[in-house]
Amino acid sequence: MGYLDDLRNKLGIKQDNFIDQSDSILNALKKMDKEDVKLLMVFDQNKFKSVLSIGDIQRSIIKNTPLEKSIYEILRVKITVCYSDESFDEVKAKMLALRTECMPVLNRSTNELVSVYFWSDLFDDKSRLEGELDLPLVVMAGGQGTRLKPITHIIPKPLVPINEKPIVETIIDSFNRLGCKKVYMTVNYKKEMIKFYFDQIEDKKYDLKFLNEDKPLGTAGSLSFLKDKINTSFFVSNCDILVKQDYREVYAYHQHNKNDLTILSALSHYQIPYGTLVTGDKGQLVDIEEKPEKTFMINTGVYLLEPKLLEMIPEDTFFHMTDLIEIIRKKGGKVGVYPVSGGSWVDIGQWKDYQKHIKVSL
Repeated sequence: MGYLDDLRNKLGIKQDNFIDQSDSILNALKKMDKEDVKLLMVFDQNKFKSVLSIGDIQRSIIKNTPLEKSIYEILRVKITVCYSDESFDEVKAKMLALRTECMPVLNRSTNELVSVYFWSDLFDDKSRLEGELDLPLVVMAGGQGTRLKPITHIIPKPLVPINEKPIVETIIDSFNRLGCKKVYMTVNYKKEMIKFYFDQIEDKKYDLKFLNEDKPLGTAGSLSFLKDKINTSFFVSNCDILVKQDYREVYAYHQHNKNDLTILSALSHYQIPYGTLVTGDKGQLVDIEEKPEKTFMINTGVYLLEPKLLEMIPEDTFFHMTDLIEIIRKKGGKVGVYPVSGGSWVDIGQWKDYQKHIKVSL
């Protein structure tokens, strides 16, 4: 689509965040991941139509809209824009008032796109959403990190560094920036080293308490220690993953749907390197799909739970989060799934993943 590239270059926009409305939702998601953006400018041929945000795609996935559908199917008809005869201060004031991520500027007579302003370029506060998310965070950090050996022979997995900080500190900071001030961390393997590290941080902006596992209790068993300690919704995160997501949006989805538990999922795309065969009655060939690509929703290891669920967790028992989820479903409870793009999820649980993502930013 050379015309979009020409227009983007004309406007001086370096990132390839222009897309045609006939393109698929899946391709829009891939472009967001590739360009590390959360919003695309949408065109119909060379005419500006609207904007497509990661939130638009997330809402469409929650509604089970097929990813093969065109962007046009989920595009917002009405969006706020400015016009070229408005001053820069007027544009900036409108963006601030509406807390909008970007502001397209159009020619009033032709409706042609003449400029685009992005929130991150104009305001020091990188987060547009208002209000703090003062909910407890529980970090599950008791595992031995066997998939990261031999480094975990020396240091525990939570202290494996990403950039200049251990990954577990980066996880806590990402929640703390949104307002989470109460943190619990389950520890077992090399727990003295983990406690020593956090004891040396003098300017912590959160209250950290450790939950000691005397034996491995699975991915949810140690939550039994929190009975009578938490009385609000709370987050649970594995200690080897990073997610680029404003968790206030996850909490809003969780509350709106009255979920008992919400799983944060990542959309991962896999291309099968072979032709796949579709057969029908008596094994007769129906179709051949050449190197098809499949998209799956992967469990990221981040959850949002209601405090009543703590009573369902047996004490001093090996117990996984999947066990809790099955109990909730059998009791008729609600388990929601909130999707994020694959590029927003970083898993360093294995050596190849750690080496690939050794430098990331949130």
